[in-house]
Amino acid sequence: MALDKNMIMAELSRVGLPDGGDLVSRDMIRALTVDGGQVRFVIEAPDAATAARMEPVRAAAVDVIRALGDVEAVSAVLTAHSAPAAKPEPPSLKVGRHPTPQAGPERVAGVDRILAIGSGKGGVGKSTVSSNLAVALARAGRRVGLLDADIYGPSQPRMMGVNQRPGSPDGKRIVPLQAHGVTMMSIGLMVDPAKAVVWRGPMLMGALQQMLGQVEWGELDVLIIDLPPGTGDVQLTLAQKTALTGAVIVSTPQDVALLDARKAMDMFNTLKTPILGLIENMSTFHCPHCGEETQIFGHGGVADEAEALGLPFLGALPIDLQTRVSGDAGVPIAAGEGPVADAYAALAQRFIDGGMA
Repeated sequence: MALDKNMIMAELSRVGLPDGGDLVSRDMIRALTVDGGQVRFVIEAPDAATAARMEPVRAAAVDVIRALGDVEAVSAVLTAHSAPAAKPEPPSLKVGRHPTPQAGPERVAGVDRILAIGSGKGGVGKSTVSSNLAVALARAGRRVGLLDADIYGPSQPRMMGVNQRPGSPDGKRIVPLQAHGVTMMSIGLMVDPAKAVVWRGPMLMGALQQMLGQVEWGELDVLIIDLPPGTGDVQLTLAQKTALTGAVIVSTPQDVALLDARKAMDMFNTLKTPILGLIENMSTFHCPHCGEETQIFGHGGVADEAEALGLPFLGALPIDLQTRVSGDAGVPIAAGEGPVADAYAALAQRFIDGGMA
């Protein structure tokens, strides 16, 4: 009998919890996928303290699924819905300061790879691609972090559906939040969302340094950094102060967007940051009513640019209404099912196969 999700959920309902109930009745299973003999799912605990005690439960869940016939591999990721604050009151943590001296680019403790997702201009969907790629990689079994480095216009708290202030046990270390299997941090979680961040360059650079060095990222396979558009202080600071694995450029196919994308690539080349590839976003639109395909912003321009520059073309992503609705609702479309989620899953697999994640 072929494996399906109902069969997997039935088996997971046999895995009991120490405080009563089971994984299914307590609604802890997320992002379940069955691909032939490959089974992947996330066990989402209600909080970090509960998750810390659930490794035996995760191991038991893997065992019961592995015991099924036709199962070739099982990936189960344990995460928490949110990280609790260490204190009931916000910590006395000052965010935004002058940068501290560094001898050169430094690694982030516990993080294997760091990918900067950039674009030459705003409005090309770079933040949408960053959040959905992070979720898709987490669904594929990777340990993923997401840093919203757009200091002036942070959007990841809304897109990832989080609004709690991160905790701090001592006013220095920052405990990030968890959402959709991803560890995330944003300046938008540390300041009043109704107020503008009015900082000069040094304050901005210091804040970025804090979010990389003071956040307890844990052990991650990959940290995705959602950059602001353009070629400013954040990009310069990141490339000079952090040991980046490389940069990925997001652009729409239209010529105007590609003009600015070339400037972003020139910046990374100047800073000696490897460009790992290009992604074409908003590549095509399928009418939900008649099915007609329309290339609103053109089509194939990014693939042609990648070929001309000798860079990898990582994939084309469609534009559709549900992507916007899901992002506004705080549930990235890659966390669900459907053609767009499949496109992000395929993109994530290219990153894994290419050794980028």
